[in-house]
Amino acid sequence: MLTLIHGPNSRSTRILHLIHEMGIEDRIEIKPVGIVYRDGSGAADPANPHPEGKVPALIHDGTLITESGAIMLYLTALFPDSGLAPKPGTPERGTYLTWLFWYQGVAEPVMMAAAMGIEHPGYYRNFRGVAEVQSRVRNALAKGPWLCGDSYTAADALCGSAFTFFPQFVPDEPAFKDWVARCAARPALARAKAEDAEMVVAA
Repeated sequence: MLTLIHGPNSRSTRILHLIHEMGIEDRIEIKPVGIVYRDGSGAADPANPHPEGKVPALIHDGTLITESGAIMLYLTALFPDSGLAPKPGTPERGTYLTWLFWYQGVAEPVMMAAAMGIEHPGYYRNFRGVAEVQSRVRNALAKGPWLCGDSYTAADALCGSAFTFFPQFVPDEPAFKDWVARCAARPALARAKAEDAEMVVAA
């Protein structure tokens, strides 16, 4: 049994989005929980199994998986025929894995720090800055319409979500802006956001 621990209008919305992209909504139970949001609203939910009271979290037959990149990797490996990830053993698979881990370990911390006005030479030496994050994406888009080439993958869902959340970090460049717009215009994302709105009203 698969269960997504989900906070409406949060990081876990991108997992709900991925579930719809993959067409596996009939295989996963969505369990909404309360969380503390970035603006301080909300409250921690004792029913949330995440060790830090955050989302997303995925439970598969009693095993807990946390962190967006790990959950996306887990789901796309569990359902390999969904078409949202390159097949293992292909060069494209390495590119895909790199984007997932780079986002989680570099891009999101950099963008969050910049949004909060945190600056420190040591931080920059370790993680670089927004300009370097933009450059990494820009270089990939020079080779194809999506981060892994010709096909949309979970890497686009993950990395693109950050730029829709932080539009101030989208450079005024046609290829970059078009990629962000195409990521934001996915019908599966619109469906996830509509479900989020219903969950908030129900709460």
